[in-house]
Amino acid sequence: MTARHPQLALDQQICFPLYAASRAMTRAYADLLGPVGLTYPQYLVLLALWEASVPMSVGELGARLQLDSGTLTPLLKRLEGMGHVERRRDPDDERRVLVELTRSGVDLQDAVAEVPAALIAAEPLTLEQVEDLRRRLDEVLAAARAG
Repeated sequence: MTARHPQLALDQQICFPLYAASRAMTRAYADLLGPVGLTYPQYLVLLALWEASVPMSVGELGARLQLDSGTLTPLLKRLEGMGHVERRRDPDDERRVLVELTRSGVDLQDAVAEVPAALIAAEPLTLEQVEDLRRRLDEVLAAARAG
């Protein structure tokens, strides 16, 4: 069967290579993070917390990771159960829940410090190509948010 509308061809869609590349990257991260017991989304939460200088509210963390609370809350519960984060009510505003790293969560940085380099080493792209791709994807994301 031939598509009646050529613009609907799978190879013409920007969404498909982005989707397929995202799935491939998630699988690659899973292989690297599995030994320390983390999933890729849990790793993203930890990355955000490691770069923060103070505890983050669930809302701030969700905004930073572009995740809604329905997706973020189970991740935080699992990380808390693993002993990597602690959730507590903000003493200044009981409506807010703050998330902060435990000693285990801080120390986990050492166990995953080589993950980015290992991922780049496994990719068929040069570091410059990876950086260019990152910039271009940031532009696509910014345009999608604005539109």
